[in-house]
Amino acid sequence: MSATAPAGDAGSLAAPAKRSNRKAVLLGIGAVAALGAIAWGVHWWTVGRFIESTDDAYLQADSVTAAPKISGYIAEVYVGDNQTVSVGQPLVRLDPRQYQVSLDQASATIAARKADIARAEAELAQQQANIAQARAQVEGARASDAYASEQVSRYAPLAVTGAETDERIAELRNTRKQAAATLAADQAALDSAQKQIPTTQAQVLQARAQLAAAVANASQARLDLDDTIVRSTIAGRVGDRAVRVGQYAQPGTRLMTIVPVQDIYLEANFKETQLGLMRPGQPATIHVDALSGEDLHGTVDSFSPGTGAQFALLPPQNATGNFTKIVQRVPVRIRVDASDAVRARLMPGLSVTVKIDTRSGRDATAANEGDQHRG
Repeated sequence: MSATAPAGDAGSLAAPAKRSNRKAVLLGIGAVAALGAIAWGVHWWTVGRFIESTDDAYLQADSVTAAPKISGYIAEVYVGDNQTVSVGQPLVRLDPRQYQVSLDQASATIAARKADIARAEAELAQQQANIAQARAQVEGARASDAYASEQVSRYAPLAVTGAETDERIAELRNTRKQAAATLAADQAALDSAQKQIPTTQAQVLQARAQLAAAVANASQARLDLDDTIVRSTIAGRVGDRAVRVGQYAQPGTRLMTIVPVQDIYLEANFKETQLGLMRPGQPATIHVDALSGEDLHGTVDSFSPGTGAQFALLPPQNATGNFTKIVQRVPVRIRVDASDAVRARLMPGLSVTVKIDTRSGRDATAANEGDQHRG
């Protein structure tokens, strides 16, 4: 009996010790949980309640459609699918033969118009020489007329006295009339030549105007010839390539799309109830579904001037008898901060979850309220 008693006492002492240890563990776990809850509450109060998030967000890029300005058959395609291109790089070449012919014809027209100008200017110079000649003839005829008149005046008294015959006087008077007629004819020729000058000058101006029109046509033909090469207007990557050699393209036909992947941005559609403290410049945490476990950072850039519904093809008309209020969403543009290696894996249309820290909006609101109270 004395041998078993100490063992019973030890068992009775071990049970309270186990209960005490279990209680201590539970108390420790409870304390840790309480501390965790307090820490979580503090974090939520100071940070978490100011974090606005949405999964209605997608990567975007201001893509540009490559299209020809002129019509023609596709002669050559210089780029392939998903190829990286630079600004001004040739993408497609149209058959240039008809546009080369138009340019050659316009160049020939320019040469013809220049010849017209040269001929008109030569005619103008010749007409001015004719005027000088006519003026000299007028001076000569005037001198002859004056001399004939002087001869008549000199010999007329002699005929009265009989010193000169009547036939001589008649001959002199006839000579005077012929000189007067010649003077009138030469004066008329001079007037006609002088009046021809404005006509010739008008021909010169007309030829120059025709030259200007020909130069304009040549410039247009040269532009059309240059436009047979469709070039990239931005840097980016080729997407949605629909062009094929031999295809007939009209002006504006979509050939391919150039996506500026280096300038990709995020468009997040937040509820209107989430925008109270949201401001441009606030930091954002971006989780792209395609990038497993890798979060990116960004900055709020700007807000849309209207809700998404306002820019829909058929905007809602709420002035009706039946109305159900629906929380609207506002597109928010967010600038993505990422390295070139990461940007190479980003593309428009990828789904994103974004969180924005709006605490700076709270501080700005508090500062404005303080200024109002002081005012």
